[in-house]
Amino acid sequence: MLTIKGADRILVDSSTEDSGDLTLDDGSPHDRVLDASGCVVTPGLVNAHHHLLQSAFRTLPGTRGVPMAEWLPAMAAAYGRVGHDPEAYAMAASVGAAESLLCGVTTIADHHLNWPHGAAIADTVALARATAEAVRSLGARLVFVRGSARDDPEWAGESAEAIVTALVPGGAGGVSPDGMLQLAVGPAGVHSDARETFAALGAVAARHGLRRRTQANEQVDTAIAIERYGRRPLRLLDEWGWLEPDVTVAHLCDITPGEIRLLAQAGVTATHAPGCDLPMGWGVAPVAALIEAGVVVGLGTSGGGSNDAGHLLADARLALQVSGLVGSQLPARTVLGMATAGSAVGLGRPELGHLGAGSAGDLCLWDVSGVADAGVHDPIAGLLWASPGRRPKHVVVGGRVVVRDYRLVAADEAELAARLRERLARTPPTI
Repeated sequence: MLTIKGADRILVDSSTEDSGDLTLDDGSPHDRVLDASGCVVTPGLVNAHHHLLQSAFRTLPGTRGVPMAEWLPAMAAAYGRVGHDPEAYAMAASVGAAESLLCGVTTIADHHLNWPHGAAIADTVALARATAEAVRSLGARLVFVRGSARDDPEWAGESAEAIVTALVPGGAGGVSPDGMLQLAVGPAGVHSDARETFAALGAVAARHGLRRRTQANEQVDTAIAIERYGRRPLRLLDEWGWLEPDVTVAHLCDITPGEIRLLAQAGVTATHAPGCDLPMGWGVAPVAALIEAGVVVGLGTSGGGSNDAGHLLADARLALQVSGLVGSQLPARTVLGMATAGSAVGLGRPELGHLGAGSAGDLCLWDVSGVADAGVHDPIAGLLWASPGRRPKHVVVGGRVVVRDYRLVAADEAELAARLRERLARTPPTI
């Protein structure tokens, strides 16, 4: 048993606080104590929208302040120079997962869109497995989304089927028995993938009970959808059977009141990604209006190609700061709820994002005893408003300590960074 002892505050969920000690069953016969003196305890953060491969490709020339039509080929060229192979994918995922854990993220949804076109199906399974094993080795949970961006529909469907069969054989709803790996599917959006691709990946999801995810209404995809189909993205998704309760849609910056009602009526969940949307010039999603309409909203960072950090709490702070530009100011607890339970709902994982009955035992201990928190009246709100670069002191996943005293337990942070730098300096053959 693991006991969290002496915490100043325990945030059970976005609206419920507790005090005293917290005991978790970690499956160990030994009793252990984690000192939480001077700390606020929260559920582990859930990053509902990441692109882990992009952790190896940040601040690249030609990717800042440029149109999407220029950004995409700049990123694709960088991937091509390094090569699509399991080693590169594993190293990028290791760095992204390590950064996430050190920032309090215990579950990462990796919307993987970049595949070597025409590769053997077995090779795509190897790439997915390398990513999953890298994240697991550090102790984080992964939701691997077999995405697509201009892939051949039949090939994408066959690849998704093979990945599910290989990585979570017999897993209910695409979730491994221990809950550490979940599989989902998700085309990049109507701007890059045709109806046939949505249908092929949707069929895999239906066979295996997987969640579905996609991106819509950034800005550029709206223009492309109108030009190509004569309709806006969400109307197309509705026609294609992709506005249903098992679907989560990311971004939604360019969205109308009628489209918000459409999402709410369909039971679709949403993911807010301000750390990507703002630098890409897409604007700010009207989160307050979405929530008021009854849409459950999660929070994501997106990837290093648009948001050079995987710091979800920092993006929660950004979400607070910009929310008043497009509606009412969001309360800190609401945004913290988006980064925990809101994201978990979109993943179909009710055991994540809270510390109440039935929780998976994922949590963070945030030290609030220093000068950055001095004078803070509400330490829960202060987690977001104060100390923008805040990191948790300890992180626990499934009752196991994976970050202790600001350091990874299962790996050396400097070594992970050095290995990736060395890998990026050479170009091996692709698989």
